[in-house]
Amino acid sequence: MKNTAFIKMHEAMGGRIVPFAGFNMPVQFEGVNAEHETVRKAVGVFDVSHMGEVWIKGPNAFALVQKLTSNDVAKLIDGKIQYSCFPNYQGGIVDDLLVYRFNAEKYLLVINASNIDKDWKWINDNNTVGAETINASDETSQLAVQGPNALETLQKLTSEDLSAISYYTFKEIEFAGVPGTIMSATGYTGEKNSFEIYFPNEYAEKMWNAVFEAGKEFGIKPIGLGARDTLRLEMGFCLYGNDINDTTSPIEAGLGWITKFVEGNDFINRPYHEKLKKEGASKHLRGFEMIDKGIPRQHYEICDGQGNVIGEVTSGTMSPSLKKAIGMGYIKTGFHNIDSEIFIKIREKLLRAKVVKLPFYQ
Repeated sequence: MKNTAFIKMHEAMGGRIVPFAGFNMPVQFEGVNAEHETVRKAVGVFDVSHMGEVWIKGPNAFALVQKLTSNDVAKLIDGKIQYSCFPNYQGGIVDDLLVYRFNAEKYLLVINASNIDKDWKWINDNNTVGAETINASDETSQLAVQGPNALETLQKLTSEDLSAISYYTFKEIEFAGVPGTIMSATGYTGEKNSFEIYFPNEYAEKMWNAVFEAGKEFGIKPIGLGARDTLRLEMGFCLYGNDINDTTSPIEAGLGWITKFVEGNDFINRPYHEKLKKEGASKHLRGFEMIDKGIPRQHYEICDGQGNVIGEVTSGTMSPSLKKAIGMGYIKTGFHNIDSEIFIKIREKLLRAKVVKLPFYQ
């Protein structure tokens, strides 16, 4: 297991450390529900240094990123970020990721921790255009500072106007005395005016201490992976390995909005997904709320009223914000429409649920 540069801070603050995606990571500190509430009502700090960072550079950088990713990279301008995915040759997804454009010859791809080695191989195996690729994952730390008081907390540590960094844009700034910090208006919680911050490992302790000192008046707290999952699920955000994987198409996963069938965007296996969109998928990733009492979990069967299996749960939890059980899952076409009644099989009982529009939490 690898450690991030913050492992000593996690241990000192009482984090319960568990193995996750090849790293020793804190799953919780105070408790999932309390940490969840901190992010929704104040400000919380996540160590997301386990995520991967790959640079694509050179005259052919654009060509490689456009080939690898489903979204249209041509729409990016300097300082903009795109959510996207790597389609594979079998109709599924290698990974979902963020694409940062620094300039026409410099892109940063932020990938999932569990897929770093797989993605790195995928990028290089498909680099037929000679772009320069650099895996900076082991040298890069990342903190996500999320919640309604995140902006006020972080503004104390820079002279740059952070409110000018709009959603899904970024800027390289001096922050907490660290030059060249990448300040990204993104996050996995759905909280607006929140940021993900990238910097070299050597500044980890300095950055951690500065952020926690700045957020003291707002009740800032460290947040573990447990609350990260409940927060993202309330927003209906996909988790790789649960809601999307090597066998699911972005069209099936409701990610048609990041799969652009436009001229010049000849991404890997485009014809398959284009045909699927035109002819219609046989299953769809949908959100649902439980009507009967019960908590849905991954791999639970989704059934019709007669008990016939029509799908499978991919993610589920008791929503700390909504105080109700929620989930996502792939549902057979015809049963997937909003407000449709479905049944989740829990301990051999069919419990009623309703298909709802995402996100669960506004």
